[in-house]
Amino acid sequence: MPTVNSSSPAPCSTRSWSISDDSLRRFVFFASESCIQDLLSASDSNRAGNGNDGWKVLAFEDGVEISKRRSGSGSFHAFRSRWLLKSVSTEQFITVANAIDAAKQWDSDLVEARYIKDLDENLSIIRLRFGESAKPVFRNREFIVYERRETMDDGTLVVAVASLPKEIAAGLQPKQNNSIRGLLLQSGWVVEKLDDDSCMVTYVVQMDPAGWLPKFFVNRFNTKLVMIIEDLWKQAQACSAIPSITDPS
Repeated sequence: MPTVNSSSPAPCSTRSWSISDDSLRRFVFFASESCIQDLLSASDSNRAGNGNDGWKVLAFEDGVEISKRRSGSGSFHAFRSRWLLKSVSTEQFITVANAIDAAKQWDSDLVEARYIKDLDENLSIIRLRFGESAKPVFRNREFIVYERRETMDDGTLVVAVASLPKEIAAGLQPKQNNSIRGLLLQSGWVVEKLDDDSCMVTYVVQMDPAGWLPKFFVNRFNTKLVMIIEDLWKQAQACSAIPSITDPS
């Protein structure tokens, strides 16, 4: 069975860069722009039957459309899920549309999820770490990612999440000896408000877990990751069902 060694060079050869918060903020803001545009493009595609946008529909399960976009040779494919959530407001769903809540749905053996640094009101650096009992794709792996949240003029929320470059991540958070630092190449949400108190949710993920894993196995697992929309929808419903302290009911 062929495998792909997608890991970086030996940890001892990985350089670390120490940069100021201001420089990091500018870098992440610039880097996240392309991710936001890709997410918006993915949320718009195929609505008019456009078959030339690179996305291929793989399945339609329980109201969720699952699609794949092939990447270049040697790269992992990007996967997308889309779901029309009826009678669910954008405000309800955006409470759980974030990197930490998504990672909790990826694998129950997430042992650490914390904000390392807040660079701006809607721009943060996050560490996600999985334990020894996690699924093979996540076992003893960690991801150092940025999360940027932007609300468009029409009320559409875009949440862009991706790994920092290895050198910058090493400067912010030294890697533990027994861990593998994976790369979230591209990930995020687009939550669009509709007229009938419903919303269209698009989720995209492209991940390189690093280490010795068959590429087909990683790609197949990525198709499962995009199904977390349903789990997060249930979580959003549960949160909205809990009355606040000031709720007269």
